[in-house]
Amino acid sequence: MRKLIIITLLSLSVIVPSMGQTAQQKMKTTIQAEINYLLFLPKDYAKTGKPSPMIVFLHGSGERGIDLEKVKAWGPPAIVEKNPDFPFIVVSPQCPEGQWWNTYLLKGMIDDVLAKYNVDKSRVYLTGLSMGGFGAWELAMTFPDYFAAIAPICGGGNPLLVSKLKNIPVWVFHGKKDTAVPEQQSAIMVEELKKIGADVEYTVLPEGGHVDAWVYAYDKAGLFDWFLKHQKK
Repeated sequence: MRKLIIITLLSLSVIVPSMGQTAQQKMKTTIQAEINYLLFLPKDYAKTGKPSPMIVFLHGSGERGIDLEKVKAWGPPAIVEKNPDFPFIVVSPQCPEGQWWNTYLLKGMIDDVLAKYNVDKSRVYLTGLSMGGFGAWELAMTFPDYFAAIAPICGGGNPLLVSKLKNIPVWVFHGKKDTAVPEQQSAIMVEELKKIGADVEYTVLPEGGHVDAWVYAYDKAGLFDWFLKHQKK
């Protein structure tokens, strides 16, 4: 599904001469950008009339591009291909080739989905793997009010900003033998969360590599049941 997200920003101050003096004018620029994403609605979405919980899933670097089929490789978008009874709305955006996750564009996408679909806004969850793990940390720390719980996998972020997550349950996954993203990247974030008394769980797979962490997280860990235990007040 292709969506056009319009983001309006206030520009930097523009200096113009006036009456021999320097004056600053307030200006506005409209920027248009596209973000493609997969959208899954639960089988009974239209029947119940009740708001549905929602998962936002951010893929890794290998799924970047313009082919949305690539996004179905792992995680929730792979699961819903086989399980129409999955109880969440699932939003799975695709990052363009050679780019990194843009938190403001992702926010625009989420706002668009929340406006158009019957989403339980108190039960919006965020997860991502590898590059998407980094994206999940950044998105949650930039816009913490959106999420009831998050699960970054094999990622990392800026430990100076973890205070933004003090009131959000976090479950982190990483493989100890990950050679793509060192396990220490997650460990640092978890340690900072513990220091501020945040609700954080950390699952380290002692023999796990990069892929092993998200295979476990999205299967045997019970992550989706854990999500449903948390609701934003």
